[in-house]
Amino acid sequence: MITTQLVKEINKKQSFLCIGLDVDLAKIPAYLLDEEDPIFSFNKAIIDATHHLCVAYKPNIAFYEAYGIKGWESLKKTINYLNDKHPEIFTIADAKRGDIGNTSTMYANAFFNNLAFDSVTVAPYMGKDSVEPFLAFENKHTILLALTSNQGAFDFQTKKIDDKELYKQVIETSKSWKNAHNLMYVVGATKAEYLAAIRQIIPDSFLLVPGVGAQGGSLEEVCKYGLNKQVGLLINSSRGIIYASNETDFAEAAAKKAEALQKQMKKILAKF
Repeated sequence: MITTQLVKEINKKQSFLCIGLDVDLAKIPAYLLDEEDPIFSFNKAIIDATHHLCVAYKPNIAFYEAYGIKGWESLKKTINYLNDKHPEIFTIADAKRGDIGNTSTMYANAFFNNLAFDSVTVAPYMGKDSVEPFLAFENKHTILLALTSNQGAFDFQTKKIDDKELYKQVIETSKSWKNAHNLMYVVGATKAEYLAAIRQIIPDSFLLVPGVGAQGGSLEEVCKYGLNKQVGLLINSSRGIIYASNETDFAEAAAKKAEALQKQMKKILAKF
C-alpha cells in the first residue's frame, strides 16, 4: 500500500485509528476456547465489528509466536482475512525485528512476501544494514522504533551524545538510508511533549503512536504536536478496545470503544 492510499482511507473514514490485535487466550471470552481456532475467531469478530472505524490493524507478533505453530497459523489466517475482505486497511506486523544482512532480508520476506503485511516494525540499534533490507521492498513500509512509550526508553533513547538526544540522532541518520521514503516511525503517546521536536526533523513522515488508552497517553496532546498536512498519525489502541468485554458481547463492546475514539478523531480533524 502506498501512502496516498492510506491518506485517502483516513479522509474517507475521518479516522486515523489503528487497532492492535494482541490476543491473549487468558483474556478472551471463555466460550471461544471451544472453537477450532480461538485466536482467529476472536480476531475475525473484532475485525468484523470495527473495520469501518479504523484504518489499520497491528497484530503484535509475540502474541502469536507464544502459541507456536498454531499461533502462526492464526496469524496467517488473520492477515489473509484482512487482505481478502478489507484490502484498503493498512496492516502492521509489530515484530520489532533487528538483525543484519541476509537475516534482515529473510525477516522482510517473511512479513512482506509470505504474510503479505503492508509494514513491519524494526529496531534501529544495529544501523542501516539492519534496516535497508526492509526498505528495499516496493510499496512496503518499515516502521522504525524512534521513541517508545515504556519507562525504559529513558535508559538510552533520551540520553544526550554530543549534546543531542539519541532518538533525534537515530531519526536524523535514518533519513540518509536508501529508500528512506518508505520509513515510518514509532513514537509513544506517553512522550507527546517530544513530538514537536520530532516533527522538526521529519515533518512529512507517518508516525505510529501506541499508548493511547490503557497506557494513559492523551489523544489531544498527540494531535496537538503530531498532526501534519496529511494527518501523518496512526494512533494505536490495543487492550482498551479488544478487551472492553470478555463476555459474548466482546465484539460490540470493542466497536463502542473504537467508535468513541473515531468520533474524537473526527472532531480533531474538523478543527485541523
